[in-house]
Amino acid sequence: MATITRENIGLLNDKLTVKVEKEDYLSSFEKTLKQYSKSANIPGFRKGMVPAGVIKRMHGPAIFKDEVVKSVEKELGRFISEEKPDIFAQPLPLETDVPSLDMNQPAGYTFQFEIGLKPNPSIDLGSIKATRYEINVTDEMIEAEVDRLRNRFGKVTDKEEADTEEDILTLTFVESDAEGNPLEDAPSKTNSLLVKYFADTTQALGKRAGDKMVLQLGKAFEDKEREWLVKDLNLNPDDPAELERFFAVTVDKVGLLQKRDLGEEFYNEVYPGQGIATEAAFREKIVSEIRLYWERQTKDFLHHELYHQLLDKTHFDLPEAFLKRWLQVGGEKPKTADEVEEEFPTFRSQLRWTLISDQLIRQNQLDVTPDELREYMRQQVLGYFGQMNLGDGNTEWIDSYVDRMTKDEQQVESAYRRIVTEKMFNWAEDKVSVSPKAISFEEFSEMQHAHSHEH
Repeated sequence: MATITRENIGLLNDKLTVKVEKEDYLSSFEKTLKQYSKSANIPGFRKGMVPAGVIKRMHGPAIFKDEVVKSVEKELGRFISEEKPDIFAQPLPLETDVPSLDMNQPAGYTFQFEIGLKPNPSIDLGSIKATRYEINVTDEMIEAEVDRLRNRFGKVTDKEEADTEEDILTLTFVESDAEGNPLEDAPSKTNSLLVKYFADTTQALGKRAGDKMVLQLGKAFEDKEREWLVKDLNLNPDDPAELERFFAVTVDKVGLLQKRDLGEEFYNEVYPGQGIATEAAFREKIVSEIRLYWERQTKDFLHHELYHQLLDKTHFDLPEAFLKRWLQVGGEKPKTADEVEEEFPTFRSQLRWTLISDQLIRQNQLDVTPDELREYMRQQVLGYFGQMNLGDGNTEWIDSYVDRMTKDEQQVESAYRRIVTEKMFNWAEDKVSVSPKAISFEEFSEMQHAHSHEH
């Protein structure tokens, strides 16, 4: 009968010694040989009439090895199921002498594996101090947003050349390399931008239809316009690396923008179906949207601060030797020791965060309901199709789209992690010491910029 013994060999690192006897695999070996003889197609023999000796000579060693390995795997599976060790990945075979397997002399065999054990982090939320920034909506911010909306919904007349900062360029973006060579199968996206939205307006002034340029998102546009453009290009606004991308940009046409006049028709175009009839109500709506925007931004910043403090103040060890070996040999493609050393710091940080967040989620019974998951995906679809006119309000196509998304395991897992992580941060906000602090949006934007570059 197969047995397993367990021995500690290092920090959070144990050795499993698996011993299988011939009774554990021999009957399966003989049964598989018989099945092969019934189904094998070998020249010179009728199907099902191949002598067992021929099958044994041709396929016996491979079948014998498979059955021994299966018996070892079965015993490992039983051990993990019954003992329930909290381990990383799967047991790794130790680099010891592999037993010589001889089907003509079946015997007991011993195999050795190592396992990496997960630590149990001690998380002290009471030691964490964070800041909740509060941004007051100023008259200047309101006027800037009114002006932006008047431009966005303004009327454009064609002209030959962009010669003022109020001119508008209709541009087609295609992701490229730094020299402007489009990437293979890169989709194109058309956007209209005022010249003054460029960080360096000289890049846009003087441009005519057909002119081309190469732009890097992180350098070409001011913060507000860049954020909108990143989302419109279907990039991840939370990933600073997205700003390093290059785009080959073609000027489709140049226009002179005539701002919209304030009035009920304009208000209803900006906020359809909300019954805004006066300038006062229009400005009140703008204030609420600006406030909501900055509340989201400051909340995200607080969560980033909690993330870094949880990582910095939660100390625990990892079985690093095991994890490096697992990185080297446990994937689909083996890696060199140098590759592992280069990747390990980032891997270790991600793994530490996974252990911390999973423990907080598990201990506090935070979960995601199917309805929450579906609503999150629905909002993703609506956000993706953003400005799309839904016509008569029939949104059955959205439900059908969401149905398909819920059948994609990868999308479901991604959505689940985002929702449950947000729940965890919201829960943690009430458990740490959070101090409010008033700050201007300019100061806060600088902090965001510095933070994204630092991390």
